[in-house]
Amino acid sequence: MRWATFQTSNITTPLVGLLRDGALYALPPPETLIDVIADGDAGQAAAAQRAIREPFHVAELGDAELLAPIPRPPSVRDFMAFENHYVTSMAALGVPTHPLYYQQPVFYFSNPAAIQGPAEDVRMAPGSTAFDYELEVAAVIGRPGSNISPAEAQDHIAGYTILSDWSARDVQEAEMSFQIGPAKGKDTATSLGPYLVSKDELAPYATERGFDLAMTASVNGVQYSSGNWSSLYWSFADLIAYASRGTTLVPGDVVGAGTVGTGCIIELSRVHGAERYPYLVENDVVELTIAELGSITATVTAAQELIPLSRTSRSADGR
Repeated sequence: MRWATFQTSNITTPLVGLLRDGALYALPPPETLIDVIADGDAGQAAAAQRAIREPFHVAELGDAELLAPIPRPPSVRDFMAFENHYVTSMAALGVPTHPLYYQQPVFYFSNPAAIQGPAEDVRMAPGSTAFDYELEVAAVIGRPGSNISPAEAQDHIAGYTILSDWSARDVQEAEMSFQIGPAKGKDTATSLGPYLVSKDELAPYATERGFDLAMTASVNGVQYSSGNWSSLYWSFADLIAYASRGTTLVPGDVVGAGTVGTGCIIELSRVHGAERYPYLVENDVVELTIAELGSITATVTAAQELIPLSRTSRSADGR
């Protein structure tokens, strides 16, 4: 099953629809994709049957504006689960890998209010001159759960989608010098979409820790990134088990795996040089593709004005 949240020129209320043979079969509003996935795999299958038998509306895919599948997720966690990205990035900085990486997965919380659809323009972060994409895959939680074991985790995954947490690397570097964050460095936009693809659709590609599916990114038609979902060090089962420790994951929660190897400009530029891989500028077009999941295409636009704070400096003596 491939689910989309969409609207049309005639229907501006967001609809959730099942993609079938180039058309979207919509469920009646106010039903959302979170409602569809909350009852687990059986509920999702039943909703798909309802959409085909008794559609509220049928739209040709070309006539629909795709929104983020989960426009406002309850939470967004983004991990760093691809070892090749982590190791290469650390080596380029001359920094040794941290032993904790191999003991537990690590993540940060992102901003649910910054979620954007798969074709929306992306504004640069105010004040940034080092704007970057990240090529990622994410799982979306269906059935809720707490203290989930890795063996149980698959029962809580509704499906998968593409994610990019657009990153202002200069802002991120400055704020993380305080050993906190990232915060404003990754607060402007997170693209999600184009579909939520159910687990059964990907079963033929399953590997030990992921799926044998290519992940690529291009800037202005030039390929930058090339990786594979199967290269995960930490599987989604481990990510979800760790994320659910001492808390509850709820339907619609987004769990990102982090950047695949070569999946961002900061890694590429530090390995191969900034002249070959410059940071994004206004009017750049970025396309992120994962086999079987689809593509996100975003045009980079100018940042909002950087409004200065009332206090911007302080001397060593505190004045």
